Amino acid sequence: MTERPVRRQARGLKRMAEILDAAELVIAEVGYPDLTTNQVAARAGLSPGSLYQFFRNKEEILDGLVARYTEDRQEFWRERLASVTPDLPLETLVGGLVDASVAFKARAPAYWALMYGSATGDRLARAAARLHEDVARNVAAMLLRRSPGLDEERARTMGTMAVAAVKAVMPMVGAAGPERAEVLVAELKRLLVGYLG
Repeated sequence: MTERPVRRQARGLKRMAEILDAAELVIAEVGYPDLTTNQVAARAGLSPGSLYQFFRNKEEILDGLVARYTEDRQEFWRERLASVTPDLPLETLVGGLVDASVAFKARAPAYWALMYGSATGDRLARAAARLHEDVARNVAAMLLRRSPGLDEERARTMGTMAVAAVKAVMPMVGAAGPERAEVLVAELKRLLVGYLG
């Protein structure tokens, strides 16, 4: 008896993920302000009525994307930074983390428009701020593991500044052509290694 509800639930979760995937593509193309539920339904291969079984409006779609991004990014940073050991060269550490962030940007272009844009309002700005604070805390904890003598307040400040640098540069990377983006990424790595070293 329990197999049928579990299968239904799994199908429902899969369908929700497909809708969010479609919403990401629409946002990347037209931006969140111009997104409509009809566009998302069409991109997901659903009727508008079917979409409304999962998301009643574009604000609920936004909430679903924010939850997805927040969970994904928190898990990513926690796993990556928790596994850092003091013997890992800083250049290798920074290079790997920046490259992973750039790769995520390519896979999830709507993330940057939503989490760093202003079109989605205060609620999303608060969610982005909480996510960045969490990442900064993880960076600070990683810095303390690498340098046990480092003052905790200094580590928190360094974590905050490192996140702010990435946050400032990534939109420039996204707006640049491939060659310029490569230069900006290299400069970001250089900046972070110099600051954190």
